[in-house]
Amino acid sequence: MTDKPQNLALSEQYPVRDDPGLPRIAGAVREILDRAVEFRRDMHQHPELSFREHRTTDRIISTLQSYGLKPQRLDPTGAWVDVGSGPVVLGIRADIDALPVQESTGLPYASIHDGIAHACGHDLHTTVAMGTAVTLHRLLAGQSEVSLGDLELTGRVRIIFQPAEETLPGGSLEVIRQGILDDVPRIIALHTDPGFDVGLIATRIGAITSATDTLRVTLTGKGGHTSRPQQTQDVVFALSQIATQVPAILSRRIDVRSGAQLTWGHIQAGHAPNAIPSAGQLSGTFRTLDADSWESAGQLLDEIIGQVAAPYGVKVELQHVRGVPPVVNNEAETDLIEDATRFEFGSRTIELAEQSMGGEDFAWMTQKIPGSMLRLGTRTPGGPTYDLHQGDYNPDERAIGVGAQIFTQAALRTLTGAA
Repeated sequence: MTDKPQNLALSEQYPVRDDPGLPRIAGAVREILDRAVEFRRDMHQHPELSFREHRTTDRIISTLQSYGLKPQRLDPTGAWVDVGSGPVVLGIRADIDALPVQESTGLPYASIHDGIAHACGHDLHTTVAMGTAVTLHRLLAGQSEVSLGDLELTGRVRIIFQPAEETLPGGSLEVIRQGILDDVPRIIALHTDPGFDVGLIATRIGAITSATDTLRVTLTGKGGHTSRPQQTQDVVFALSQIATQVPAILSRRIDVRSGAQLTWGHIQAGHAPNAIPSAGQLSGTFRTLDADSWESAGQLLDEIIGQVAAPYGVKVELQHVRGVPPVVNNEAETDLIEDATRFEFGSRTIELAEQSMGGEDFAWMTQKIPGSMLRLGTRTPGGPTYDLHQGDYNPDERAIGVGAQIFTQAALRTLTGAA
């Protein structure tokens, strides 16, 4: 496959590669859509933080069971379910946790938990996966008005409801540790994108997110009066030098093409204007577009921070929490997503996704098996553009049906052996 042009809709350049004889399944999704929206609104109203998603997990399991499926619980939270019979041919992953953010949407189903909200769209991710599992099950069981005819479908699709994406290094490592991916040959996922109108998706071959780490620098030294700084080990001045010099030095020690970025988000030291404190902290994030730069950054950051702090005689403690590598989209799984989208929605529905500086723990899964993550448009056409991780984020719920159609069609294509 050649490089994809950036100036035209991808769907106009690359038609569907084959026709597996499958029906379009919009009608099958519509059959369960009202209940899916109810599920999403209930989940939105009852958000839970990472590894505390107990009610969410119970609701996922009970809803799947109500359709005759047999989900399994992850430890401590999360779930997974297989649809079909035979070997696993495809995995579909959704994340289920919320953020420590105060919701400000004013919706009738807004969060009832103060300071916790689904401000990243994980409630929509989960609902798309739920809708996919239920629609696929009903199609295979002949319970839908949409018929698959005499098509021979072989295999199972595993839908994974993963906890704790919003923590580092991420709940996907628990999914892997518990063996849920051991027999899964390939996997797909999505993330809401308020920068695209509902009905559009964006894809990209290669890295679609960035590596993300968190840093905390703690300095300690002899404090004293601000009139005699020469008798102290001035942690405030040392922190200021680290805050300004380390990002600048880093830009000369790491290849600029890696997109390495160190940004501080918190600095704290002392309480009185005339007293130099004996301790202070600085914390922030390190991000890079390149996996190799991410691998080498630990030793380099420790070295640079130590060198900048050395002239001030302070003691330096660096906590470098390794986060996640970039999500790297494989070509075959990206083709699968694009073909399913074109088959269901026609041309002019697929755009080229930019590589985000954000981190996403689906990266651990794509390091283990081939996979791809799409960006699902959630902006109401003509409406406001919200941002993720903000209390007013209000995705257009019509994206649920779009995502479920794409994932169900991708699953069916995989079950026929066409993709």
